[in-house]
Amino acid sequence: MYLSGFKIIPSDILLFLTLVIDLCHCRIHKLEIKQDRRKYIALSTFGFYKEGLLDVKLINFRGDPPLKDTDIYGFSVDRTMTDAMNPYLDIHQDQCLLTSQSLLPSSAGAVLFTLDLKQKLLRVNCTEQLQYIHIYRNRSAIPPLRLKRDSLSDQSLLLNRRKRNLVQKEEREQKTSATGEKSPSCADFQIPIVYDSNQNSYNTNFVIYVATESEEGLYNLYFHSCPNYGSSPVDLYFTMEIEENNKGNYLSAGEMPLPPLYTMMSILFFLSGCFWVFILVKSKHPVYKIHYLMAVLVYLKSLSLLFHSINYHFIQVRGAHVAAWAILYYITHLLKGSVLFITIVLIGTGWTFIKHILSDKDKKIFMIVIPLQVLANVAKIIIEESEEGDVEYKTWLDVFMLVELLCCGAILFPVVWSIRHLQEASHTDGKAAINLRKLKLFRHFYVMIVCYIYFTRIIVYLLQITVSFQYKWLDEMFREMVTYVFFVMTGYKFRPASANPYFQVNNEE
Repeated sequence: MYLSGFKIIPSDILLFLTLVIDLCHCRIHKLEIKQDRRKYIALSTFGFYKEGLLDVKLINFRGDPPLKDTDIYGFSVDRTMTDAMNPYLDIHQDQCLLTSQSLLPSSAGAVLFTLDLKQKLLRVNCTEQLQYIHIYRNRSAIPPLRLKRDSLSDQSLLLNRRKRNLVQKEEREQKTSATGEKSPSCADFQIPIVYDSNQNSYNTNFVIYVATESEEGLYNLYFHSCPNYGSSPVDLYFTMEIEENNKGNYLSAGEMPLPPLYTMMSILFFLSGCFWVFILVKSKHPVYKIHYLMAVLVYLKSLSLLFHSINYHFIQVRGAHVAAWAILYYITHLLKGSVLFITIVLIGTGWTFIKHILSDKDKKIFMIVIPLQVLANVAKIIIEESEEGDVEYKTWLDVFMLVELLCCGAILFPVVWSIRHLQEASHTDGKAAINLRKLKLFRHFYVMIVCYIYFTRIIVYLLQITVSFQYKWLDEMFREMVTYVFFVMTGYKFRPASANPYFQVNNEE
């Protein structure tokens, strides 16, 4: 296959997808940081329900030049209800959160983990909203009664009060400091840091357990390097291992409904594709190549959603996807995205309906849109398969958003050109009635494209940052439903029919 002068070999695409997918561990993260000078690193965002678990391991933490005992490093975990931007990190870029805790708003729920390299301790400090959050040194320190719940049998009902009393006793012991006094907050809680003299590195581990419904929320994990806010930055080297799950379910709270949602939408698109093919086969009116291309697009969309659903299912039960299903999803997703924009451009230019040869302007649009769409899909694959804390993550996210906007703008040009051409033709060639009907149809198609772009890009983004964390799946449902409506309306507008002005050839005397 050739694209804009470049030869693309399918085996090369498969190799690229395999290499990218191998970098991702999905909800069981392993992030390697090398020679990093960032002030803070966004490590993870995950929605937790009751009995959710966040397990964080810092491995082989070291610096170049070597770390000083007085340097301050650590983590922050803040809890929000929506996926909006972090106000006290994005606004205050000149101060380290670990040394300037006044940056935290009074209503913020946050936990700060500060590395005390001199005392070899990980010191914990919580805001008032999370002062009784359940923090443990490791998973083995969590009381067994919290991790293992019996079913609602007669025996469990009889033992329910005894278990509740034991859990309350363990909580009281946990909130008791070394002096034997009850601690009103987590400020006295400390976790040991293991120093490796051979590698001159530090290791530690902490676990956050969401024990009650009041602790549920969207938890954001950040790493902070306070020396990098000054004039003498430090190159950091370390490995992060992060595991997140909701009682054995590795999907975030807002992602749990996605597998059945994608499955239902896949079935809906498949049935609609079968109905479209039935219309084409039974049609007594001319059927053009673009109609079959539209059928291919619907089936690709159905397959893409099916593979996406299967991919999410394996992430849900295993914490990592199966490479084969992930590759199938990305291949169909890439093809679907390209065929979608090609179909829209071809309909906009009137190819096979009005003219059988594309003009030079149309060809230039294809030379622009197809490479951009391929780049946008590659960027999306890299974003989905990269860790949030990777240096390249934000760069590829910016590339994806820019390219998507360029593609969405480019596909409007053929429709605008066709509208302008029909406006001129309606006044000059004496066939005003047919041309005006075609003009009205193209104007409707233009409005449909603008609405589709507006709803699937802007409205969906607004939903992401406004809805509560457990309803994050609504933006995906909204996106898929808008896409389905756009497909149905486009098929209806340009279906094979004698009364459709789009297919009426100007053969008047």
